[in-house]
Amino acid sequence: MTTSRSKSEQKNVDPDEIAKFSALASRWWDPDGEFKPLHKINPVRLGFIENHTEGLFGKKILDVGCGGGLLSEAMAERGAQVTGVDLAEQSLKVARLHALESGRQIDYQCIAIETLAEQQPASFDVVTCLEMLEHVPDPEAIVKACAKALKPGGKIFFSTLNRNVKSWLLGIVAAEHVLGWVPKGTHQHQRFIKPSELLRMTDAAALEDIAINGLIFNPLKGFVLSEKDVDVNYIIALKKPES
Repeated sequence: MTTSRSKSEQKNVDPDEIAKFSALASRWWDPDGEFKPLHKINPVRLGFIENHTEGLFGKKILDVGCGGGLLSEAMAERGAQVTGVDLAEQSLKVARLHALESGRQIDYQCIAIETLAEQQPASFDVVTCLEMLEHVPDPEAIVKACAKALKPGGKIFFSTLNRNVKSWLLGIVAAEHVLGWVPKGTHQHQRFIKPSELLRMTDAAALEDIAINGLIFNPLKGFVLSEKDVDVNYIIALKKPES
């Protein structure tokens, strides 16, 4: 592992975002803490990924922007060989410790996806990049790098927040200021990404879309998938064509 970051890594990272998540690192695995919404949606995200990969057992998976390892561990529990990457070293320390306590074998690395994709092109059966694109200056570069790391025929998943009035009201006003689901300042509405914008990025990376679902909150059922409502949170599955 290198100790200094390349110019590309430095360019496509927001130091304020790294500092924000580093400050919260110790609470990643608290189901009632600042990351409570991620704990709630994690089983839903995992189910969507499993459904579109015909299961995760034995697959080599790259989790981009893995944070404290919520999704990485869940996929490792399903028998996947998981590599998790993030630039927040404090979050990775928490992820490594929790994996050790849980007996999970996960390769956590503090490295930019752009760098990893150069080092290991076409190496992973599945790539996940969830709730990460809205936190970087150049999300399209992340999409391209994720696609580069994916094997031909592999599946790739992105999730983020739509950009509209409804997502501002629910994703920021309600979630951050009224309900307190996430800390104030977690999101910047101007960085939210419309599905049409994300699909333009994935098209440019030569990825074929398979499915897109919204992640909505149902007062009776909790977070569920919706094929019709992608107004706020949404997740998309894509495939890299066979070469």
